[in-house]
Amino acid sequence: MAIKITDECINCGACEPECPNNAIYEGGVEWAISDGTTVKGSFALLDGTSVDVDARMAPISSDTYYITANKCTECQGFHEEPQCAAVCPVDCCVPDDQYQETVDQLMAKKDKLHI
Repeated sequence: MAIKITDECINCGACEPECPNNAIYEGGVEWAISDGTTVKGSFALLDGTSVDVDARMAPISSDTYYITANKCTECQGFHEEPQCAAVCPVDCCVPDDQYQETVDQLMAKKDKLHI
C-alpha cells in the first residue's frame, strides 16, 4: 500500500528529503517518474497508462506536500518503515487504502525505479 499525506499537513517539508524514491513533492509542483530514479524510456503507471519517464505530471495537491503512489514503495528495500511517517511531526503520512500492494509488488516497483 502506498503512503499518502493528509490535509493535516503543515508543509514543514521534513518528509521530502527522506524519500528514497523522490515520490514526495511540494504542493503545486509537477512530478515525473524520472525524478530521483534511474528508470529510462516508458513506465507503466498504477492505472495501466504508459508514460515517458520524463513527462511532467500534474500536481496531486496544490496546497500541501503530496506523495505520488506511482513511485511510493513504503521504503521497501531501503528502510524498515516508511521514512516520511517516521519524521512527520503531525502524523499525516498514512497508508493510502486506494492503492493495495503487497511487499512483493512494492519491491518489484522499487526494482523498476532503480535499475
